[in-house]
Amino acid sequence: MNVTIEAVACCAPLRASMLTAAEAEGTAELFKALGDPARVRIVNVIATASEPVCACVFNESLGLSQPTVSHHLKKLTDAGLLEREQRGKWAYFSLKPEAVEVLAAVADLKGVCC
Repeated sequence: MNVTIEAVACCAPLRASMLTAAEAEGTAELFKALGDPARVRIVNVIATASEPVCACVFNESLGLSQPTVSHHLKKLTDAGLLEREQRGKWAYFSLKPEAVEVLAAVADLKGVCC
C-alpha cells in the first residue's frame, strides 16, 4: 500500500535558518500543488466561500471538464490543503485550517530582505 505524506505536514518556513531535505521536499510539494492556475483558482473559490464548496461548481466556473476538476481537487487534497466531505453523490471541499496556517507561515518572508 502506498501512503501519501501530506506536503503541508512536512513544510517549513522559507525564512528558516536551514531547511532539512525533508522540509525542502515537503515545501516544494506544496508549491507544486499550487503551481497550476486552475488549482490556485479552486483554492481562491474555496477560501472565499462561507461553507464547503461542491465539486460540481468548478466545471462551469473554471471551464474545465469533470475529470480535470477531479484531478486538481485530488492534487490539492493529497497535498493536505483541502478536506473532502462526501454528501450523497457529490463531494464538498473546504480548506484545512492547519494548512492555511502552515501556508501563511511558509510564504511569510516579511523582514527577510533589504
